[in-house]
Amino acid sequence: MSQGPLMPKATAVWLVENTSLSFDQIADFCKLHPLEVKGIADGEVAAGIKGLDPVSTGQLTREEIERAQVNPNHRMKVAVSKVKLPEVKRTKGPRYTPLSRRQDRPNAILWLLRNHPELKDAQVMRLVGTTKSTIQQIRERTHWNSGSLQPMDPVTLGLCSQIDLDFEVQRAAKDRPLVESAEGGATLMPPELSVLPEPEDRDADHRPGRGDERLDADSVFARLKPMRKGEADEDDDEY
Repeated sequence: MSQGPLMPKATAVWLVENTSLSFDQIADFCKLHPLEVKGIADGEVAAGIKGLDPVSTGQLTREEIERAQVNPNHRMKVAVSKVKLPEVKRTKGPRYTPLSRRQDRPNAILWLLRNHPELKDAQVMRLVGTTKSTIQQIRERTHWNSGSLQPMDPVTLGLCSQIDLDFEVQRAAKDRPLVESAEGGATLMPPELSVLPEPEDRDADHRPGRGDERLDADSVFARLKPMRKGEADEDDDEY
């Protein structure tokens, strides 16, 4: 399916008023329904729309219109532009900040310095479109408006997107060295060590108070027999 012209209804109005093309030919070229083109010719559709000349806009040629007027079965196609516009390359540079938002940049810089001190000055410059001297002044509290600055999220202010902010924060986190854990602090045991079997206590026999646990029942009762015999003799003396 070929591409239709720009402003199809306005183009159809011009073709109806300035050519003898059939409704089907105009409808096929403008990608409209034939009844809609008939309504344009009757004044019931597109009332008040000014016709657009497709020849002056380079979407159709005079030869193509004449060929279609001679042959009712001919279907017109949009002319291909011979002029190729160069692709606009995006140049790297500071982010453009609208005039209505430029007064909020110092507040956004203060927010970034407080909440993400790991960001470099170049990253802050890319996010809010500021200069290094302004960042330094806000950091050292030498900015002319330091007394009334309030930290505000640059995403909320519309100075940058959340995706750009997260990207710069993650990029700064990669460059930051790992912080070693404090000495003497409690740390979790690695999982590979927590599943190891407990070592056997080989010195259990030599610890005081543990030898009685290894005695068998016969030795225990053998010690109790003399004690019971002495208690029985004491009872006989009382009687």
